Amino acid sequence: MQPLDLRVDGGEESWHAEPSFAVRWRNPASDPAVAAVHYRLLDPDGTAALAESRIGWATTSIQPLTVPSIPGAYRAEIWLEDAAGGVGEPVSVVLRFDDAAPGPVGPLPVPGWISRNAFPLTLRLSPAGGVEPLAGIRGYAASLDLAPEGSPCADALTCSEAETNLLGAASRTLTVNDLPEGTSYLHAVAVSGSGIRSAEVGSTALRVDETDPVTTLAGVPDGWSNRPLRLTVTATDSGSGMEASGSGGPLTAIRVDDGAPVVAEGDAISATVIESGAHTIAYYARDAAGNVDDGGTANGHRNHDPERVVARVDREPPRAAFANSQDPADPERIEAHVADALSGIDPHRGSIAVRPLGSGGSFAALPTENVDGVLCARWDSGASPPGEYELRAVAYDRAGNATVTTTRSNGSSMRLQAPLKTETRLSTSLGGNSHRVLPYGGRVALDGRLIAGRHTPLVGAPVTIVERFAEGAQTAQRATEVDTGTGGRFHLLLRPGPTREVLAVAGATRTLRGASSGPLRVEVRGGVRLKASARVAKVGGAPIVFSGRVLGMPAASRAAGTPVELQFSLPGVPWSEFRTVRANRWGRFRYAYRFADDDSRGVRFRFRAFVPPQAGWPFEPAGSAPVTVIGR
Repeated sequence: MQPLDLRVDGGEESWHAEPSFAVRWRNPASDPAVAAVHYRLLDPDGTAALAESRIGWATTSIQPLTVPSIPGAYRAEIWLEDAAGGVGEPVSVVLRFDDAAPGPVGPLPVPGWISRNAFPLTLRLSPAGGVEPLAGIRGYAASLDLAPEGSPCADALTCSEAETNLLGAASRTLTVNDLPEGTSYLHAVAVSGSGIRSAEVGSTALRVDETDPVTTLAGVPDGWSNRPLRLTVTATDSGSGMEASGSGGPLTAIRVDDGAPVVAEGDAISATVIESGAHTIAYYARDAAGNVDDGGTANGHRNHDPERVVARVDREPPRAAFANSQDPADPERIEAHVADALSGIDPHRGSIAVRPLGSGGSFAALPTENVDGVLCARWDSGASPPGEYELRAVAYDRAGNATVTTTRSNGSSMRLQAPLKTETRLSTSLGGNSHRVLPYGGRVALDGRLIAGRHTPLVGAPVTIVERFAEGAQTAQRATEVDTGTGGRFHLLLRPGPTREVLAVAGATRTLRGASSGPLRVEVRGGVRLKASARVAKVGGAPIVFSGRVLGMPAASRAAGTPVELQFSLPGVPWSEFRTVRANRWGRFRYAYRFADDDSRGVRFRFRAFVPPQAGWPFEPAGSAPVTVIGR
């Protein structure tokens, strides 16, 4: 009679970290029945480690069954006793106990910094040191975190199967797909077959820098440069840094167009761009971790593309030349054509200037426009003394290069004879005279002629007749346009008005110089009217009322009142003033005169109103028609 299905919790091949075991079996059905259980414990060498013991009932387990505290593979023997006192043969089971800790594990250090191209990263552990436990090495527990004093296992003595993430004594390699930037820590322990971990945690620091250096480029202007460019690249890196450390360490590079890059160890590099043209500048840097944005590939990864800018150099001046000839329809328009193959013409700069030929003096600048590569100026040649002149054009490209020319496109010197426009002459008259006196409201005809050069009449040309009125007139000036007809002649009937100066003006054209006539004078006598209330005056009787009106009073005179002299005359006697009155704002005046002298009886008197010369009166002095009054 023997125990059936004898076993130990965890299995016979399993090592236990604790000396207490649970042994279980099944008792057979027998007659007589099982009445007691006998057991004993043998050392690994087969000697008794525990004296024979008897359990006086038919139990099916022993727990705990404690082995000595010395690691080893012990054997427990179990046999049965029936009710008649008979005993069966013993059956045994192995109890494996090992509480020895494996030796320390050293994670192999990763020298330097880890770049983004280093992933996936392989981390390796050294074998457990010291004497291997009887239970052997189940595997290794490894973890990654940010704590320098971390541990891969929660318990200070053991590691669970879940925590033992590298199974097998030879499994000492860990693959990591990514890590946060900065410093992380790899912690590792060896785990024995019974789950006991190394007493000490092995750790190593992992410094990660996945970010490219920050590069800046100095020396590239916004536009074009007319001199070589000295370009300087500087790099900074807040992680692994840019301190030079040899050929495999940090570097800074710059490349011009498709040429080979210029490289320098450390955080700065300079290069000079000399040739004219638009150059593509690429620049990049590599930090101490190996991050580099050169656009290449490393460890199966493509690096970021480098920074690029365009640097423009134009060291050649533009080309400029005056037009081969003047435009017959506009001879005073001066043109110089400018071209530049690289940076192009600066539209905001450029000038044309002139000076007398052979003078050696300074050029006088002309107002110049720059439109679509053409410098254009206008020279008022008639304002300069007659003679030969030379012209100069200065043009600029966008890079600031200047060119100066005094020649035409055909290579001849740019010289012009002033004046460039044809001279014109303008003559006028007032019916063959230069001076006319008119009554108030009178008209006069103005005749004139416009010719070019010596004898060429100008037909259909506009002429402006300007009348400049005397001081005090309601209108200071009047202008009337007429056109010349056959023979260059023109005619205008001047409208009534105050005393004035008259002249004709012909404006300049693109080909003709302007002209003006000499002044003509038109004097206009003032207008005044007078009437008497009766033709016969009774001496000592009712007064005679003289009334009248001043015509064409200007506004100033209306406000002040125009003085009017009342005059009388006897046959053979000059006019004499007997009273001065002032006209009201409408030009009207009135005066009552009583004949009181007996000598006036039978006398035939003549009376008139006279407006004398005065400031602000735009007419010539004038009197009214006489009025006759007989005294009785």
